Amino acid sequence: MRTEKMMMMMSPWDRWYSTSCCLCFHVRTGTIILGVWYMLINAVVLLILLTALSDPEKYHLTSAELANDLDVMDDANMCIASAISLLMILICGMATYGAYKLRGAWILPFFCYQIFDFALNTLVAVSIVVYPNTIQDYLHQLPDDFPYKEEVTALSNICLVLIVLLFIGCIIGFKAYLIACVWNCYRYVSGRGGSEIMLYVTTNETTVLLPPIDDHISVPCKQAPPACISAEATA
Repeated sequence: MRTEKMMMMMSPWDRWYSTSCCLCFHVRTGTIILGVWYMLINAVVLLILLTALSDPEKYHLTSAELANDLDVMDDANMCIASAISLLMILICGMATYGAYKLRGAWILPFFCYQIFDFALNTLVAVSIVVYPNTIQDYLHQLPDDFPYKEEVTALSNICLVLIVLLFIGCIIGFKAYLIACVWNCYRYVSGRGGSEIMLYVTTNETTVLLPPIDDHISVPCKQAPPACISAEATA
């Protein structure tokens, strides 16, 4: 009964709080791996974009090659994409450093990016439901030599919408799990920082900052002052 009452009094954030992710990793380890992975992906994208900018004639795609009226590989768009990739490398590096050095404020920019990315994917799924014909329009804009274009175009519109929604739903679910892992890491790091401050306040008389509980470092207790001995008055 006592456990059930405590569960009812807990907030939804506390019920989903966990210090483990992917069944075996700690949330700190998972956040560090996630940050390094994002940094590697954005570094590869940045390298490709810089290579394309260094030789625009070789990597430039015209509107005829893209089979539409858009020329997406111009220098302005590539410079913007390079700046975004560089910013993402900085944000992911901050998250990795914050998880490693136990600094929660450094993790928040990466968490905000995850929220923005999750909202963007959700809007894409909603737009597909509201405007299902956009999938067929996108398929018709693909080049004629695109792999399996005729087979995919031959499918019914409802079947295409279900396939795309299933694919986007899996991506959204996975991104939501990663958001929860990063948020739990932020709570864990912030909790450790708060415990250190509380230990410092409680032991202010000894002017010693005790380590966290997980470190298991023993600090000698302050010795009690010697008892006062009263002297008798001499006659």
